[in-house]
Amino acid sequence: MRALGVVILGFIMLIIAICLMPEAANAAQGTAIYYDPPYIPSACYGRQNLGVMVAGASDQIWGNRAACGKNYRVTCIGGANLAPHPCKSGNVVVKIVDHCPSPGCNGTINLSRDAFSKIADLKAGKVKIEYTPA
Repeated sequence: MRALGVVILGFIMLIIAICLMPEAANAAQGTAIYYDPPYIPSACYGRQNLGVMVAGASDQIWGNRAACGKNYRVTCIGGANLAPHPCKSGNVVVKIVDHCPSPGCNGTINLSRDAFSKIADLKAGKVKIEYTPA
């Protein structure tokens, strides 16, 4: 009977550990670049101004407009070029308002200049990121 209690306790501890795992374990990875204002018009919202914490989705996440309006938490995890120490600590939440179609889209997520500057040095131009739905 004692062995059963130990097994149950172990199972409960495992469930708690899984629930407390950071979201980064489920994060997708890609790259981010930035674009300058004005951030309107956009493919999702036309001439509606949705502020400065916005982004364009590459074909990888665009999903025939399914990405429109979705929020993503984006974290810089490293340089994508030779810029030394491009990342800043923390993350930024952006709303997908536009499409960055291929060819020509150089990142998974094309962040507004304002959003990019929250997570990385603008001089880097392009960084490796993790992103999760927010």
